[in-house]
Order: sequence, then C-alpha cells, then structure tokens
Amino acid sequence: MNKKLLEKFKKLLQKEREGVLYHLNELKGSSEQQLEQGPGDEVDIASSEITQTSLQKLGSREQKHLSKIDYALQKIESGEYGTCEMCGEDIAPARLEARPIALYCIDCKTQQEQRERQYIDEDERDEDGWESIDGDEAGE
Repeated sequence: MNKKLLEKFKKLLQKEREGVLYHLNELKGSSEQQLEQGPGDEVDIASSEITQTSLQKLGSREQKHLSKIDYALQKIESGEYGTCEMCGEDIAPARLEARPIALYCIDCKTQQEQRERQYIDEDERDEDGWESIDGDEAGE
C-alpha cells in the first residue's frame, strides 16, 4: 500500500477514534448525571438501573471499538496495515474504506462468517436434527 493511501487511512482512523472518545465522554457524563439525581420511587430506581445497564453496554461496545481502532493504528505504524491476518494477502482498499479496522480480506471474512453460521446452526438443532424453539427442543 502506498504512503498516500496509508496516510488517508491513518487520518480516517484518528478521526473515528476522536469520535469514539467523544461519545465515551458523553456516556460517562450521562451516567454521572443520572447517578447524581439520586433515588426516587421504585419506578425511578428501576428505570435508572435499566438506563445504567444500557449505558454500560454502549460504553463497553465503544471501548472494544476503540481497541480495534488503536490496533489498526499500530498496524499502520508497524507497516502491517492492510494485510489479511488469515491469508496474508492485501485487503482491498475499498473494503478498508468501508471498514478501516478490517483484519481480514473479504474472502477470509466470508469464510469465517460461514463457519460461525455453521456452528450456530448446529447449536440450534437437537440430536435428531430438529430446530430448537426458544431453547426447548421442537415437539416437546
């Protein structure tokens, strides 16, 4: 990958990183503001707990995304960015533009997703091949 394209992806990742950090600060502020409001009646407390759980999930998701961005930036610095971690081939620039944190070329990612679907499909069937319904075996 040429230097100009690498610089483009680096700037894109840095901008995305700034956006994630900004969003994490917003989530932290929202969480702190809600905690400062203090307890209310049972409905307020339940609502507050649900909101706090949602904020924690969003924050966790954003933290994971931030880690992926940082990893991609490290790969740029080490000269490994844009190389598929599975097959070692170059990842298409169009894929990196769509998903700058991509670790795999489209072919390897497709294979990975197919394997994941296969395992999910197998887990959802009982020993006779019947699909499970809400965790219960069909026909029971």
